[in-house]
Amino acid sequence: MPTLATILVVEDERPVCDLVRAYLEKNLFEVEIAFDGYEALKKSAETNFDLIILDIMLPKADGWTVCREIRKSSSVPIIMVTAKAEEFDRVLGLELGADDYITKPFSPRELVARVKAVLRRTQKAGQEKHEVLNYPHLTIDRTANRVEVAGQEAQLTPKEFELLWFLASHPERAFTREQLLEVVWGYSYFGDARTVDTHVRRLRDKLRPAGISYIKTIWGRGYKFEIKEN
Repeated sequence: MPTLATILVVEDERPVCDLVRAYLEKNLFEVEIAFDGYEALKKSAETNFDLIILDIMLPKADGWTVCREIRKSSSVPIIMVTAKAEEFDRVLGLELGADDYITKPFSPRELVARVKAVLRRTQKAGQEKHEVLNYPHLTIDRTANRVEVAGQEAQLTPKEFELLWFLASHPERAFTREQLLEVVWGYSYFGDARTVDTHVRRLRDKLRPAGISYIKTIWGRGYKFEIKEN
């Protein structure tokens, strides 16, 4: 029977690994396990996984480090697993490029549901037609996940790209931070506005060579994409 996708589970607690593997395989996923951060980085470099379930508390290299290193070269979907229901963990995970997160103790059925939801979003994005947005000194190619600023390719994280694409697709329209969280990250959390602020700040730095301040702050509301040459 064909599998739906290949998933890397990064978790140092073997009972948790066994439980997660059993539920994922029951749902026709192929599963590989890594018990520490170094093993996770090695396996992710050797295999093109469809999704990674990444625990934060790991030996040798923690989940934050693993996520950061993977994001340097891959946009593979990542679900972070944390033992703390703290805002700091949620915000940091999102800023590092995680696509979702789940808190221990979790229901295996909930984890499987989140895996399927993230994969659906990823597959939908991959099936969309070739789309390119062109602005002065700025080209955004959605299909190729490529951004050129003043003729040079800009290195954006997956979430930076999604945020830029969404704003640039709706020029002159203001969005609240909560709306941007909902659209780009798929859910909203009270108090997580600084996640959007951080990504906007990084985008502005990367778009600076264009000589145009494309992303404008709307005080008391949020942000909008504006086309005005400096």
